[in-house]
Amino acid sequence: MRFIEEVVVEEFLPTFRSMLAEELRDQGLTQSEVADLLGISQSAVSKYVHGEVERNERLLGDDRLGDLVERLADGLAGGEMTSVQALIEAEVFVRRLERGDLLAALHEEAFPPLAQYEEDFDIHDPESQLRQTERVRSSLRRGLRVLENTSGFAGLIPAVGSNLVEALPDADGIDDVAAVPGRILDLKGRAHVPGDPEFGVSEHVASVLLAARAAGSDASAALNVRYTPETIEQLQGQGLTTAQFDAENEPEAAVGEALAEVPDADVLYQTGGFGVEPVVYVLGPDATTVATTVRELV
Repeated sequence: MRFIEEVVVEEFLPTFRSMLAEELRDQGLTQSEVADLLGISQSAVSKYVHGEVERNERLLGDDRLGDLVERLADGLAGGEMTSVQALIEAEVFVRRLERGDLLAALHEEAFPPLAQYEEDFDIHDPESQLRQTERVRSSLRRGLRVLENTSGFAGLIPAVGSNLVEALPDADGIDDVAAVPGRILDLKGRAHVPGDPEFGVSEHVASVLLAARAAGSDASAALNVRYTPETIEQLQGQGLTTAQFDAENEPEAAVGEALAEVPDADVLYQTGGFGVEPVVYVLGPDATTVATTVRELV
Protein backbone atom coordinates (compact mmCIF):
# COMPACT_ATOMS: atom_id res chain seq x y z
CA MET A 1 0.00 0.00 0.00
CA ARG A 2 1.44 3.32 -1.06
CA PHE A 3 -0.01 6.69 -0.07
CA ILE A 4 -0.27 9.61 -2.45
CA GLU A 5 1.54 11.70 0.17
CA GLU A 6 4.59 9.52 -0.45
CA VAL A 7 4.41 10.39 -4.13
CA VAL A 8 4.17 14.07 -3.23
CA VAL A 9 7.18 13.85 -0.90
CA GLU A 10 9.34 11.67 -3.14
CA GLU A 11 8.42 12.98 -6.59
CA PHE A 12 6.74 16.38 -6.42
CA LEU A 13 8.54 18.06 -3.54
CA PRO A 14 12.17 17.62 -4.72
CA THR A 15 11.20 18.69 -8.24
CA PHE A 16 9.18 21.69 -7.09
CA ARG A 17 11.74 22.88 -4.55
CA SER A 18 14.65 22.55 -6.94
CA MET A 19 12.78 24.46 -9.65
CA LEU A 20 11.80 27.19 -7.21
CA ALA A 21 15.29 27.40 -5.70
CA GLU A 22 16.81 27.75 -9.18
CA GLU A 23 14.31 30.45 -10.13
CA LEU A 24 14.91 32.40 -6.92
CA ARG A 25 18.67 32.23 -7.42
CA ASP A 26 18.15 33.51 -10.96
CA GLN A 27 16.23 36.41 -9.41
CA GLY A 28 19.44 37.32 -7.53
CA LEU A 29 18.70 35.92 -4.09
CA THR A 30 21.48 34.34 -2.07
CA GLN A 31 21.36 30.72 -0.94
CA SER A 32 20.72 31.96 2.59
CA GLU A 33 17.75 34.07 1.47
CA VAL A 34 16.36 31.18 -0.57
CA ALA A 35 16.75 28.86 2.43
CA ASP A 36 14.84 31.29 4.65
CA LEU A 37 11.99 31.65 2.16
CA LEU A 38 11.64 27.91 1.61
CA GLY A 39 12.20 26.93 5.23
CA ILE A 40 15.07 24.58 4.41
CA SER A 41 18.82 24.51 5.05
CA GLN A 42 21.43 26.25 2.88
CA SER A 43 22.99 22.86 2.14
CA ALA A 44 19.64 21.66 0.80
CA VAL A 45 19.42 24.76 -1.41
CA SER A 46 22.92 24.07 -2.69
CA LYS A 47 21.92 20.52 -3.65
CA TYR A 48 18.81 21.76 -5.40
CA VAL A 49 20.51 24.43 -7.48
CA HIS A 50 23.47 22.21 -8.37
CA GLY A 51 21.30 19.37 -9.66
CA GLU A 52 22.21 16.94 -6.90
CA VAL A 53 18.57 15.98 -6.28
CA GLU A 54 16.70 13.53 -8.49
CA ARG A 55 13.74 15.16 -10.20
CA ASN A 56 10.66 13.79 -11.94
CA GLU A 57 10.88 14.48 -15.67
CA ARG A 58 7.11 14.48 -16.15
CA LEU A 59 6.69 17.14 -13.50
CA LEU A 60 9.60 19.11 -14.92
CA GLY A 61 7.89 19.13 -18.29
CA ASP A 62 4.51 20.25 -16.97
CA ASP A 63 3.96 23.85 -18.12
CA ARG A 64 1.52 24.49 -15.28
CA LEU A 65 4.18 23.73 -12.70
CA GLY A 66 6.64 25.91 -14.56
CA ASP A 67 4.15 28.78 -14.55
CA LEU A 68 3.48 28.31 -10.83
CA VAL A 69 7.20 28.31 -9.97
CA GLU A 70 7.79 31.45 -12.02
CA ARG A 71 4.84 33.24 -10.39
CA LEU A 72 5.89 32.23 -6.87
CA ALA A 73 9.50 33.22 -7.48
CA ASP A 74 8.50 36.63 -8.83
CA GLY A 75 6.21 37.26 -5.86
CA LEU A 76 8.66 36.06 -3.22
CA ALA A 77 11.67 37.83 -4.70
CA GLY A 78 9.76 41.06 -5.18
CA GLY A 79 8.19 41.02 -1.73
CA GLU A 80 4.62 41.03 -3.07
CA MET A 81 4.00 37.49 -1.78
CA THR A 82 4.66 36.03 1.66
CA SER A 83 5.96 32.51 2.17
CA VAL A 84 2.56 31.62 3.67
CA GLN A 85 0.76 32.68 0.51
CA ALA A 86 3.30 30.79 -1.60
CA LEU A 87 2.69 27.67 0.50
CA ILE A 88 -1.08 27.98 0.04
CA GLU A 89 -0.70 28.39 -3.73
CA ALA A 90 1.53 25.33 -3.88
CA GLU A 91 -0.86 23.27 -1.72
CA VAL A 92 -3.82 24.18 -3.95
CA PHE A 93 -1.78 23.15 -6.99
CA VAL A 94 -0.87 19.82 -5.39
CA ARG A 95 -4.53 19.06 -4.59
CA ARG A 96 -5.42 19.90 -8.19
CA LEU A 97 -2.87 17.41 -9.51
CA GLU A 98 -4.16 14.76 -7.09
CA ARG A 99 -7.67 14.87 -8.57
CA GLY A 100 -7.44 12.74 -11.68
CA ASP A 101 -4.35 14.59 -12.85
CA LEU A 102 -0.60 14.05 -12.99
CA LEU A 103 -0.06 13.16 -9.33
CA ALA A 104 -3.02 10.81 -9.47
CA ALA A 105 -1.39 9.10 -12.47
CA LEU A 106 1.94 8.81 -10.65
CA HIS A 107 0.11 7.42 -7.61
CA GLU A 108 -1.63 4.83 -9.79
CA GLU A 109 1.72 3.76 -11.23
CA ALA A 110 3.17 3.47 -7.72
CA PHE A 111 0.11 1.56 -6.46
CA PRO A 112 -1.31 -0.49 -9.39
CA PRO A 113 -4.54 -1.65 -7.64
CA LEU A 114 -5.87 1.87 -8.19
CA ALA A 115 -5.81 1.24 -11.93
CA GLN A 116 -9.08 -0.71 -11.77
CA TYR A 117 -10.97 2.53 -11.09
CA GLU A 118 -11.57 4.07 -14.48
CA GLU A 119 -13.13 7.38 -13.40
CA ASP A 120 -11.18 10.32 -12.03
CA PHE A 121 -11.30 10.61 -8.26
CA ASP A 122 -9.88 12.62 -5.40
CA ILE A 123 -8.13 10.26 -3.01
CA HIS A 124 -8.79 12.71 -0.14
CA ASP A 125 -12.49 13.25 -0.83
CA PRO A 126 -14.48 11.56 1.98
CA GLU A 127 -17.49 11.25 -0.36
CA SER A 128 -15.57 10.11 -3.42
CA GLN A 129 -16.92 7.30 -5.58
CA LEU A 130 -13.75 5.37 -4.80
CA ARG A 131 -14.35 5.48 -1.05
CA GLN A 132 -18.03 4.64 -1.42
CA THR A 133 -17.40 1.63 -3.65
CA GLU A 134 -14.74 0.28 -1.31
CA ARG A 135 -17.05 0.74 1.68
CA VAL A 136 -19.78 -1.24 -0.11
CA ARG A 137 -17.33 -4.02 -1.01
CA SER A 138 -16.13 -4.14 2.59
CA SER A 139 -19.70 -4.30 3.91
CA LEU A 140 -20.45 -7.18 1.55
CA ARG A 141 -17.36 -9.08 2.64
CA ARG A 142 -18.46 -8.79 6.28
CA GLY A 143 -21.95 -9.98 5.39
CA LEU A 144 -20.58 -12.91 3.40
CA ARG A 145 -18.42 -13.96 6.34
CA VAL A 146 -21.56 -14.06 8.50
CA LEU A 147 -23.26 -16.33 5.97
CA GLU A 148 -20.24 -18.59 5.45
CA ASN A 149 -19.93 -19.04 9.22
CA THR A 150 -23.62 -19.79 9.67
CA SER A 151 -24.12 -23.54 9.91
CA GLY A 152 -27.22 -24.47 7.98
CA PHE A 153 -27.37 -21.41 5.72
CA ALA A 154 -26.87 -23.62 2.68
CA GLY A 155 -30.30 -25.09 3.36
CA LEU A 156 -31.84 -21.66 2.80
CA ILE A 157 -30.32 -21.23 -0.65
CA PRO A 158 -32.95 -21.56 -3.43
CA ALA A 159 -32.34 -23.65 -6.54
CA VAL A 160 -31.45 -20.50 -8.52
CA GLY A 161 -28.81 -19.61 -5.92
CA SER A 162 -28.62 -16.75 -3.46
CA ASN A 163 -26.91 -13.42 -3.75
CA LEU A 164 -26.06 -10.78 -1.21
CA VAL A 165 -26.12 -7.33 -2.79
CA GLU A 166 -25.50 -3.79 -1.64
CA ALA A 167 -26.03 -0.54 -3.53
CA LEU A 168 -24.12 2.72 -3.60
CA PRO A 169 -25.97 5.61 -1.90
CA ASP A 170 -27.01 7.17 -5.22
CA ALA A 171 -27.45 3.92 -7.16
CA ASP A 172 -29.62 4.20 -10.25
CA GLY A 173 -28.71 1.01 -12.09
CA ILE A 174 -27.31 -2.50 -11.77
CA ASP A 175 -23.77 -1.23 -12.30
CA ASP A 176 -24.13 0.67 -9.00
CA VAL A 177 -24.92 -2.51 -7.06
CA ALA A 178 -22.19 -4.86 -5.83
CA ALA A 179 -22.78 -8.58 -5.43
CA VAL A 180 -21.20 -12.02 -5.58
CA PRO A 181 -20.26 -12.95 -9.16
CA GLY A 182 -22.03 -16.15 -10.13
CA ARG A 183 -24.23 -16.27 -6.99
CA ILE A 184 -23.89 -18.19 -3.72
CA LEU A 185 -24.55 -21.90 -4.22
CA ASP A 186 -25.21 -24.91 -2.04
CA LEU A 187 -22.33 -27.33 -2.59
CA LYS A 188 -22.80 -30.49 -0.59
CA GLY A 189 -24.40 -28.69 2.31
CA ARG A 190 -22.00 -25.75 2.42
CA ALA A 191 -22.50 -22.24 1.08
CA HIS A 192 -20.02 -21.60 -1.71
CA VAL A 193 -19.05 -17.98 -2.49
CA PRO A 194 -17.31 -18.11 -5.89
CA GLY A 195 -15.55 -14.75 -5.85
CA ASP A 196 -14.93 -11.34 -4.33
CA PRO A 197 -17.80 -8.81 -4.60
CA GLU A 198 -18.01 -6.90 -7.86
CA PHE A 199 -20.29 -4.22 -9.23
CA GLY A 200 -22.77 -4.99 -11.99
CA VAL A 201 -22.76 -8.79 -11.63
CA SER A 202 -26.24 -9.33 -10.15
CA GLU A 203 -29.23 -8.74 -12.35
CA HIS A 204 -31.99 -10.51 -10.44
CA VAL A 205 -31.50 -9.59 -6.76
CA ALA A 206 -30.08 -6.18 -7.69
CA SER A 207 -33.21 -5.47 -9.74
CA VAL A 208 -35.46 -6.24 -6.76
CA LEU A 209 -33.39 -4.00 -4.49
CA LEU A 210 -33.41 -1.16 -7.03
CA ALA A 211 -37.16 -1.55 -7.53
CA ALA A 212 -37.69 -1.33 -3.77
CA ARG A 213 -35.54 1.80 -3.56
CA ALA A 214 -37.40 3.34 -6.49
CA ALA A 215 -40.67 2.69 -4.62
CA GLY A 216 -39.44 4.55 -1.55
CA SER A 217 -37.59 1.94 0.49
CA ASP A 218 -34.45 3.19 2.23
CA ALA A 219 -32.83 -0.27 2.03
CA SER A 220 -29.30 -0.46 0.68
CA ALA A 221 -28.84 -4.23 0.75
CA ALA A 222 -30.76 -7.41 0.01
CA LEU A 223 -30.39 -11.20 0.16
CA ASN A 224 -32.64 -13.80 -1.42
CA VAL A 225 -33.44 -17.12 0.28
CA ARG A 226 -35.69 -20.10 -0.30
CA TYR A 227 -39.41 -19.44 0.26
CA THR A 228 -41.55 -21.40 2.67
CA PRO A 229 -44.54 -20.18 4.69
CA GLU A 230 -42.49 -20.97 7.81
CA THR A 231 -39.73 -18.63 6.65
CA ILE A 232 -42.21 -15.76 6.38
CA GLU A 233 -43.55 -16.56 9.85
CA GLN A 234 -40.04 -16.61 11.29
CA LEU A 235 -39.20 -13.24 9.76
CA GLN A 236 -42.44 -11.77 11.06
CA GLY A 237 -41.52 -13.22 14.44
CA GLN A 238 -38.32 -11.14 14.30
CA GLY A 239 -40.51 -8.06 14.04
CA LEU A 240 -40.03 -7.59 10.31
CA THR A 241 -42.79 -6.41 8.00
CA THR A 242 -43.50 -8.58 4.95
CA ALA A 243 -45.13 -7.84 1.61
CA GLN A 244 -45.96 -10.18 -1.25
CA PHE A 245 -45.49 -9.31 -4.92
CA ASP A 246 -46.42 -10.97 -8.20
CA ALA A 247 -43.53 -13.05 -9.56
CA GLU A 248 -44.82 -12.94 -13.13
CA ASN A 249 -44.69 -9.14 -13.45
CA GLU A 250 -41.58 -7.04 -13.99
CA PRO A 251 -39.81 -6.43 -10.64
CA GLU A 252 -40.13 -2.64 -10.75
CA ALA A 253 -43.90 -2.73 -11.25
CA ALA A 254 -44.57 -5.71 -8.99
CA VAL A 255 -42.38 -4.49 -6.12
CA GLY A 256 -43.74 -0.97 -6.53
CA GLU A 257 -47.30 -2.22 -6.13
CA ALA A 258 -46.37 -4.28 -3.06
CA LEU A 259 -44.65 -1.35 -1.35
CA ALA A 260 -47.50 0.97 -2.22
CA GLU A 261 -49.66 -1.25 -0.02
CA VAL A 262 -47.00 -1.93 2.64
CA PRO A 263 -44.54 1.00 2.49
CA ASP A 264 -42.48 -0.09 5.49
CA ALA A 265 -41.91 -3.67 4.32
CA ASP A 266 -38.40 -4.98 4.90
CA VAL A 267 -39.16 -8.46 3.53
CA LEU A 268 -40.50 -9.00 0.03
CA TYR A 269 -41.57 -12.40 -1.25
CA GLN A 270 -43.26 -14.10 -4.15
CA THR A 271 -44.79 -17.56 -4.09
CA GLY A 272 -43.77 -18.54 -7.59
CA GLY A 273 -45.32 -18.66 -11.02
CA PHE A 274 -44.94 -20.42 -14.34
CA GLY A 275 -41.25 -21.36 -14.45
CA VAL A 276 -40.51 -19.07 -11.51
CA GLU A 277 -39.21 -20.41 -8.21
CA PRO A 278 -40.73 -18.87 -5.06
CA VAL A 279 -38.19 -16.68 -3.27
CA VAL A 280 -37.93 -14.38 -0.25
CA TYR A 281 -35.91 -11.14 -0.35
CA VAL A 282 -34.70 -9.72 2.95
CA LEU A 283 -33.91 -5.99 2.80
CA GLY A 284 -31.80 -3.92 5.16
CA PRO A 285 -29.51 -0.93 5.61
CA ASP A 286 -26.35 -2.89 4.83
CA ALA A 287 -25.16 -6.38 3.91
CA THR A 288 -24.10 -7.33 7.42
CA THR A 289 -27.50 -6.48 8.90
CA VAL A 290 -29.27 -8.49 6.21
CA ALA A 291 -26.97 -11.48 6.70
CA THR A 292 -27.49 -11.35 10.47
CA THR A 293 -31.26 -11.31 9.98
CA VAL A 294 -31.09 -14.40 7.77
CA ARG A 295 -28.77 -16.15 10.22
CA GLU A 296 -31.63 -16.12 12.74
CA LEU A 297 -33.67 -18.30 10.35
CA VAL A 298 -31.31 -21.26 10.76
